[in-house]
Amino acid sequence: MIIRKMKIDDYDCVYDLWLNTPGMGLNNLDDSRQGIEKYLKRNPETCFVAEKDNMIIGVILCGNDGRRGYIHHTAVSVSERRSGVGTALVDAAMNALKSEGL
Repeated sequence: MIIRKMKIDDYDCVYDLWLNTPGMGLNNLDDSRQGIEKYLKRNPETCFVAEKDNMIIGVILCGNDGRRGYIHHTAVSVSERRSGVGTALVDAAMNALKSEGL
C-alpha cells in the first residue's frame, strides 16, 4: 500500500469509492470535480489517497482553519477494511497538519 497526496486527476476513482461507501453523504456542489479541485487547492498538503496495485483503495480529505484540523470524506474500499488503510490515512493527515503547525 502506498499513501500519497491526492491530485485532482484522482477525482473519478475517489468519487467512485465515495459512491460505493455505505452512509457516505455527497452533494452536487462541494463534491463536484470543481468543488474538490477548490478544496485541494486550499489544502494541497493534507489530502491523501491510499493505493494498492495501482488502484485507489482509500481517501481522506483534511483541511484547517488555521487553528483546528478537519477531516472530511474518509473512505476505505470495503475489501480493504481492517487492514490498516484508514489508520494510515488518518496518520498521514495528522502528520501533515502537524507539519503546518496545527
